[in-house]
Amino acid sequence: MTTKFILSDYVDRGMAQAAYDKLEDLTFAGRIPACKGVIAFGETLRACEDELRSTLEDWIVVGLKLGHPLPILDGI
Repeated sequence: MTTKFILSDYVDRGMAQAAYDKLEDLTFAGRIPACKGVIAFGETLRACEDELRSTLEDWIVVGLKLGHPLPILDGI
């Protein structure tokens, strides 16, 4: 039996909405438009994606701790 966690699903849905840009210095910037302020940078696209996931997770935890409403992402 596979255990599913709503927080993991929320993070996955957020990451599915991520937008990435290649910068002039050949590094990458990533953001999740629905999650205000969630942005990350990395030397490679993979590093940027990893940093963006970590930033999103931290953003969710702080938002929940402070009682901020989180945006609905694909029904979650």
